[in-house]
Amino acid sequence: MASRKAGTRGKAAATKQAQRGSSNVFSMFEQAQIQEFKEAFSCIDQNRDGIICKSDLRETYSQLGRVGVPEEELDAMLQEGKGPVNFTVFLTLFGEKLNGTDPEEAILSAFRMFDPSGQGVVNKDEFRQLLLTQADKFSPAEVEQLFALTPMDLAGNIDYKSLCYIITHGDEKEE
Repeated sequence: MASRKAGTRGKAAATKQAQRGSSNVFSMFEQAQIQEFKEAFSCIDQNRDGIICKSDLRETYSQLGRVGVPEEELDAMLQEGKGPVNFTVFLTLFGEKLNGTDPEEAILSAFRMFDPSGQGVVNKDEFRQLLLTQADKFSPAEVEQLFALTPMDLAGNIDYKSLCYIITHGDEKEE
């Protein structure tokens, strides 16, 4: 009997800990961001039951043109939630992913490799070529999407210090 009580207490403590951890997730984002996440969640929750399940993911992929997603891939996505993926879990997963971004200094160090003069800028055309041809290659559309958010000077050079700030903190806010 004592071992059953201990097991019950352990479950209750884990539930409380999960609730405490998830209650803070809303403070990680601004209200506008939370609304965007709600819209994304509702697009993925195809059957509108408030929980993202394997059939929801499969249907979402299908609508995006990707048919025949392996079961293992769908299972792995759902296992990241460590239980049913409701909106709070969904938001928590995004919070964890966004907080997993490399530290600003690490990103700056990578950009400095392409800035031998130390001016804080890299040439847009050279950077485009690197993005299209090296490592995890970007598509031309992805490059354009990145450049739409990238601070540049009149000569077409990327201000990589400002870009690093945007990557690690979100869009710059006007004061």
